[in-house]
Amino acid sequence: MGSQDTTAQVADTGEAGGAGTARAAGRRLLIDGRLVDSERRLASLNPATGEFLADAPDATTAEAEAAVAAARRAFDATDWSTDVEFRIRCLNQLHRALTEQREDLRELTIAEVGAPRSLTHGPHLDEAIEIVRFYADLLEEYPLTEELGEIESRGRRHRRWVEKEAAGVVAAIVAYNFPNQLALAKLAPSLAAGCTIVLKAAPDTPLITLALGELIAEHTDIPPGVVNILSSSEVAVGEVLATHPDVDMITFTGSTATGRLIMAAAGRTIKKVFLELGGKSAMVLLDDADFATAAMFAGFMVCSHAGQGCAITTRLLVPADRHDSVVEQVAATMAGVPFGDPADAKNFMGPLISERQRDKVDAMVQRAVADGATLVTGGERVDPGFFYSPTLLANVDPDSEIAQEEVFGPVLAVIPYADEDDAVRIANNSIFGLSGAVFSASDERAIGVARRIRSGTFSINGGNYFAPDAPFGGFKQSGIGREMGRAGLEEFLQAKTFATVVA
Repeated sequence: MGSQDTTAQVADTGEAGGAGTARAAGRRLLIDGRLVDSERRLASLNPATGEFLADAPDATTAEAEAAVAAARRAFDATDWSTDVEFRIRCLNQLHRALTEQREDLRELTIAEVGAPRSLTHGPHLDEAIEIVRFYADLLEEYPLTEELGEIESRGRRHRRWVEKEAAGVVAAIVAYNFPNQLALAKLAPSLAAGCTIVLKAAPDTPLITLALGELIAEHTDIPPGVVNILSSSEVAVGEVLATHPDVDMITFTGSTATGRLIMAAAGRTIKKVFLELGGKSAMVLLDDADFATAAMFAGFMVCSHAGQGCAITTRLLVPADRHDSVVEQVAATMAGVPFGDPADAKNFMGPLISERQRDKVDAMVQRAVADGATLVTGGERVDPGFFYSPTLLANVDPDSEIAQEEVFGPVLAVIPYADEDDAVRIANNSIFGLSGAVFSASDERAIGVARRIRSGTFSINGGNYFAPDAPFGGFKQSGIGREMGRAGLEEFLQAKTFATVVA
């Protein structure tokens, strides 16, 4: 679910309307088991209206240092990292608290993130909560010890085994687009592994992440210092987390540009690094595909959460002789996508997160048209709020900016190809490799094409791979490592090999 953001900038947003606004304004940082405020404040806007919602804490570097110190102390001086049964109990408590507070969290997510209500019943909230359940259950049966057997060496028998232990103190930095899913996909496995964590909210959507801190402090037995949650506008706060010698691991979801900076900063102290970064995924329509179904799928997919998802397929590759007819079908779909107030269940698409992001999307569309792409539908700002109409660009050059750079808006680029080999070449013509899709009358043929495209996830004829038990991550500059699934737990573990003389 990676995205656009900056390493350390954290703004604060609130909840629209009445009592919700009051609750939002009361959000606090979680540091060393205490819910604390900060002298500095941040203002935030509702992306669906552009209006002020609330202000919230703006943590300083001193507070970031205090959070790291608390996490270090909790890891080194308590039995959190070794008490598996206690960790399972705490994860179950967290899951129960999230479930009980689900509806309040839903309304806050809609107001702060601009997430359509329907998507909060999926990856924006309900499915995200189940990540916690998955790791609580996985920890009950995951083998933290592996016997390697005995060997004979220097005339004696030696027993050898491997134990998995927590990686240590984790700094987690999340993006704005799916803040519940991103936070819980880092928080749950790191806690299951026995790590302690400093979680830094995204610049535009910190309130929902700060709400997790309140649930942890008030509804679980997770010890002080094990989880610390910050929001801040200071770039220096992110730098503290990325470079601090007491941080053992960084897990980051955001833009590839920021990921490069994170990786370089972490290299100063050789930290373990997980990166889930950008994408420019291709959907390939093979010549035997059901074009009507595929066109509808492509049109709705790029409008999901207004295109603010790194795994969304934003390049549509079609046979050259079917280009115009497919464009016509996709355009009809996109023109009919209902968008507007995300609280209204009838709307499929909500706003972009900010005016800044809308400016970026619009500028990229205008440059694409200037570079020769055909604007078929959309390309319009819609007020109030930060809405951008579903946008279709045809006859796109596969080497152009719009085909190479992540837009993070509801913009689909249609690219014609000559044959199957050409389609694979175009799909792989990218620094990214996060996801992809292929449509064909033959699953076998589609899978064959998918295996030739370098990406970490792939949808065959509309198949959904995204779930708590499925590893998610990318090839190339889309990232390092995997989130969720057993692989997601193992990112937060270190292997230690033992041997003892038995005879």
